[in-house]
Amino acid sequence: MIEGICRRKNNVALMNIVCFEYILLEFRKLIDWIYAPEDEFRIKRAGVIAAREKILDSIQSGDMDYKAIKEIIEYDKNIDEHNVEQIVAKILFDLTRNTGFEVSKGSIGDCWIKSCCDWKERAKDDICGLNYSKLSIYDKMKIIYEETCLKEQFSIAGLEVA
Repeated sequence: MIEGICRRKNNVALMNIVCFEYILLEFRKLIDWIYAPEDEFRIKRAGVIAAREKILDSIQSGDMDYKAIKEIIEYDKNIDEHNVEQIVAKILFDLTRNTGFEVSKGSIGDCWIKSCCDWKERAKDDICGLNYSKLSIYDKMKIIYEETCLKEQFSIAGLEVA
């Protein structure tokens, strides 16, 4: 029904994207952006990093039987209670929590929406994988667009990005 309505509208494009959180979760440089190379979170969050890789592999291959994957079950013992959008959002939150890149339902961290280190609450020991590159917000958005499903989906929908 939604597809039919979208086809009849000139100003609506239907895109094949799991959810907003999926765009950021599938971003190839996610781990390298949110964690500095020697960040202890890389070790502490190894289980959720493994679950991220497995769910991305599952979704991208079209095999939506992610609830049977060992790494995802180990990460979330209550996997049967979650749909794909919920598990993707949970993984993204657990990867980004306590960082400037934190993403939760209803909020997105300053590091996603501002140029590097332009946020006032940044402490001296708040470092990330972008600590030395200091990307502008424009460069961040351009890289995210290029390195996620957005580029393909925008193209399919006939949308251009300047």
